[in-house]
Amino acid sequence: MKTIQKPKYRKLSDLLVHPPQIVKNAFGNITWKINTDEKVVYLTFDDGPIPDITEKILLALEIFDAKATFFCVGENVKKYPDIYKKISDSGHTVGNHTFSHLNGLKTSTEEYIENIEKASEYIDSKLFRPPHGRIKSSQQSIIEKDYDIILWDVLSYDFNNKISKESCFSNVKHFTRPGSIIVFHDNIKATNNMFYALTQSLLLYKEFGYRFEALTEDVIRKQAPVSVKKSKLFTAFF
Repeated sequence: MKTIQKPKYRKLSDLLVHPPQIVKNAFGNITWKINTDEKVVYLTFDDGPIPDITEKILLALEIFDAKATFFCVGENVKKYPDIYKKISDSGHTVGNHTFSHLNGLKTSTEEYIENIEKASEYIDSKLFRPPHGRIKSSQQSIIEKDYDIILWDVLSYDFNNKISKESCFSNVKHFTRPGSIIVFHDNIKATNNMFYALTQSLLLYKEFGYRFEALTEDVIRKQAPVSVKKSKLFTAFF
């Protein structure tokens, strides 16, 4: 399989699926991708854990000997602690996704930080992903003191029911490269698109010799420091 180092944008929505490097740089100290030439990708799942769906994801990952990272919503962990424990027991890692799945742009900084702290009572991780990928500069400045903020190199777009499951897989296939952090959604709305895109991605990249690994603090901190200062304009862009 020929790795596409600089995938071409096909339509306007691809700017969200695979944010341009100029946008990534402008956010400052945020991780979008792991710098590597090895055939390894990082699957991530947002919004769980929830019954049935999370457990089916874990089964699919087990079949393909794949590890992943689950960015969990605190109130879901509170409701379903056994499923949360099963994630870690299966060798995957977890991240904080706020307690109430808050949109940072619509929430005061004080409330947003308190919500993250509340989630941390249930989620043992120093990895953080803002819900919807939306965060204020003031929030980022506080969060990054204690957390590694993780966004994405490839967004499957599985949460959008207006696009087909084949299109979700196409997003992953077109933009994924070594070190890509790929986002799927561990929620009811995304179920049909997610499972199709996930299983097809596992089949494809396993066939071509890729490994699926979980994000950890060590993996993130081995990355080269960001030399570009964040821009307030782009910090609230997504």
